[in-house]
Order: sequence, then C-alpha cells, then structure tokens
Amino acid sequence: MADNPVFDRINDYIKTDDVVVFMKGTPTFPQCGFSAAVVQVLEHLQVPFKGYDVLQDEELRQGIKEFSDWPTIPQLYIKGEFVGGCDIVREMFSSGELKQEFENKGVSVSA
Repeated sequence: MADNPVFDRINDYIKTDDVVVFMKGTPTFPQCGFSAAVVQVLEHLQVPFKGYDVLQDEELRQGIKEFSDWPTIPQLYIKGEFVGGCDIVREMFSSGELKQEFENKGVSVSA
C-alpha cells in the first residue's frame, strides 16, 4: 500500500468523514440500483455520510477495489473501517446489526 497516491486519497476520505460510501453516482443521484439501495438504508437511519462517485474517477474506481480487496461497488466504511457492499449492508440493516454498528462506533442514528 505504500507510495500509492490513490490509496493515500482513499485513506484521507475515510478518515475525514465518519461514514463514507464509494458508489456509482452521487447520494442525490445514484447511478445503479446497488448504490441506491445503500443510500436508501443510510437515509432511513438518518446517518450523515459522504459519497464518492467512482464513475467520475477511474483511478478511484479501480483503487477502492484493491484498497479493500473487495471487487464490487458500492462500498461502505464506518470510522475508517470497511463494512461491505450492498448485500452485506442490506443484511446488516434487516437484522438491526448495522444500526448497532453505528451506535458502537459513536455515529448518531436517528431512526
């Protein structure tokens, strides 16, 4: 991971905001159903988050997959820690585990 400018950027992004989603499109205009589903879950929980559009940055699109060793987009990070993609986020939301994860990490959940 050393001397990789994309990894440095990703580290900065996930350290700057408590909740970060690397996604296709933006939170207000997701460009795929999986990204839209993750945004919907976070909005339902009323968790503030920052979205990064990988469609606007090919280097970021490839870099995030290598950084997390996870092949798909979207990807959710909480307090700098990789949580997973859409299926994992949906499963954790359905079971209540996602809300608990936010609370355990000190991220305010309003739902």
